Amino acid sequence: AIKDDSREFELSSLTALSPLDGRYWGKVKDLAPYMSEYGLIYFRVLVEIKWLLMLSQIPEVIEVPSFSAEAQSYLLGLIDGFSMDDALEVKKIERVTNHDVKAVEYFLKQKCQSQPEIAKVLEFFHFACTSEDINNLAHALMLKEAMTKVMFPTMDKLVEAICKLAKANASVSMLSRTHGQPASPTTLGKEMAIFAVRLSRERQEISQVEMMGKFAGAVGNYNAHIVAYPTVNWPQIAEQFVTSLGLKFNPYVTQIETHDYMAKLYYAIIRFNNILIDFDRDIWGYISLGYFKQITKAGEIGSSTMPHKVNPIDFENSEGNLGKANEDLTYLSMKLPISRWQRDLTDSTVLRNMGGGLGHSLLAYKSALQGIGKLQVNEARLSEDLNQAWEVLAEPIQTVMRRYGVPEPYEKLKELTRGRAVTKESIREFIEGLELPEEAKTHLLKLTPHSYVGAAVELAKTVDSAVNVINGSEVLETCR
Repeated sequence: AIKDDSREFELSSLTALSPLDGRYWGKVKDLAPYMSEYGLIYFRVLVEIKWLLMLSQIPEVIEVPSFSAEAQSYLLGLIDGFSMDDALEVKKIERVTNHDVKAVEYFLKQKCQSQPEIAKVLEFFHFACTSEDINNLAHALMLKEAMTKVMFPTMDKLVEAICKLAKANASVSMLSRTHGQPASPTTLGKEMAIFAVRLSRERQEISQVEMMGKFAGAVGNYNAHIVAYPTVNWPQIAEQFVTSLGLKFNPYVTQIETHDYMAKLYYAIIRFNNILIDFDRDIWGYISLGYFKQITKAGEIGSSTMPHKVNPIDFENSEGNLGKANEDLTYLSMKLPISRWQRDLTDSTVLRNMGGGLGHSLLAYKSALQGIGKLQVNEARLSEDLNQAWEVLAEPIQTVMRRYGVPEPYEKLKELTRGRAVTKESIREFIEGLELPEEAKTHLLKLTPHSYVGAAVELAKTVDSAVNVINGSEVLETCR
């Protein structure tokens, strides 16, 4: 049995309860500066300092005179120079206060005692604020930075990789399958282009979600603010402050920002993830059919018992983590907009899990990218399937028959194709026997399953234009 000794089970990559913090840490650690508790503490420090600077610029708040350049530089230096040691010091204070936001306030007071100007106004740190004034802005900034610095660049790499796959295989004919049965041919590139465009559309939707913030005190009415300084237009000051942080101001709130934007953001990411699940499953299927081979690295093992196997593990890992991400994001989306009366604390503990959904999403995106990098098209296998599916030409033949008034075209083709082996010879014989203009007949005789792909080639070749049109003024350089 495993020894139950806590001294032997301190946190490490082997003892972490979440695989994001253990096995997969190397692939998701880019999110840590923003979505960890360190990130939360850092942004709380930033908000508290920026608020003190804002107070110093309000003429009516005479108790906080304008800071000198030296004092301003000192305060901004606390943000720019914030370190892991600083975060640990905040946690040390929290062990005494048993309140995480109050610990940040005390930390800043300690740090600023040695600066004469700021030392005179220490009590204006956290002035008129409820903890959620600080927290909601910190959470919004955490999300904004994580999306901008980590998630969007990885999403863009994914769209770029699929665009390249589409254009490289624009002319590679492939048998379609509707309901799992042979259907009108397409090209491999066009089927990849669909996913590039779909993902790009959702990526754009995600980028348009505005991160919102409030700064209106204990119940959203500026009660304490107005009592202390009745002549100050506090709603206007709050809006200026929130927007100065690069966030959208929410004027109608309780103690908390209502989190509706978070639900909108997470649902948008879920839609992106669902499209990627569709992609992962399609690629998995194409690998199963032999349409793709997978390039292996020396020493890698595909199956522990079957040496010939190369499992599509990257796409399976991607699919699994997307499911886990969507589970987390769905709960956040459903729970966070709900808070009893002017607030309850259920959102507080839930918000500490914001990084999980993003982490599993990021891991999934990187797994899919890794899998795409291993794909090698097996054109011989694609061609083999097409050569055995001459029955797919029944569609164009009966359509041309309709054009020229041949009676019961569908029924005639149904009799020829259903339940029978259809060959190149039997199709040609059928065409030869039709009462059609010679030009139309010649055109049909030239058709093959490989050439009957409609506009698929052009659609695949122009996928970059489609992606860039979707992104409008924020044109991504993904497919160039």
